[in-house]
Amino acid sequence: MQNPVFATIYERAWRPVFTRLFSLGGTSTKEFDRQLVARLGRAGDRTILDVACGPGNYTRTLSDQLTGEGVCVGLDFSVPMIERAVRTNSGPRVAYIRADAHEIPFPDGTFDTVCCLAALYLVPDPGVVLDELARVTAPQGEVAVFTSLRTPLTSLPGVSLVAGRSGYHLFERNEVTDRLRAAGLVDIEQTVTGQAQYVTARKPG
Repeated sequence: MQNPVFATIYERAWRPVFTRLFSLGGTSTKEFDRQLVARLGRAGDRTILDVACGPGNYTRTLSDQLTGEGVCVGLDFSVPMIERAVRTNSGPRVAYIRADAHEIPFPDGTFDTVCCLAALYLVPDPGVVLDELARVTAPQGEVAVFTSLRTPLTSLPGVSLVAGRSGYHLFERNEVTDRLRAAGLVDIEQTVTGQAQYVTARKPG
């Protein structure tokens, strides 16, 4: 997504299509999304990392209730996405950094909350990214992921073909949860809605 035109097309066309696909055959993802963001962005002097933040839509919202030295950092590899985030979703408790989610440039245990929302299905090696989410989470901190799920509908030949050609990864039912568990996280919860999944977990400490 280093091309500004491609970034715009993704945000205005592809992402809405993927979001509608998530909701097919189940409860709308909008309510789950609202509840999760409210939980992750709850009030407090807390640090949040929004991985693969895109144009910062979640980043800004997650920062709204923070207090004290609290800050939400949006991380994305795409220059056009970061530029757009700075332009349209800046705030007093928001910061953006261009970096590779496969090698997050922060020490172990830096953030109270780490999330990757509606983006993990597009990264080249999502397993490594999940390991990184766990690594930079502080003891007793939380990890949250909202991403795709392979279901009978998304496994149809036509859907799988389109997904594969677009670089869209369809996760197996236990792929995300097993990886987070292997990274040492506990209290793992998975909520499936339509063709999507919400996964939350905690880092012991």
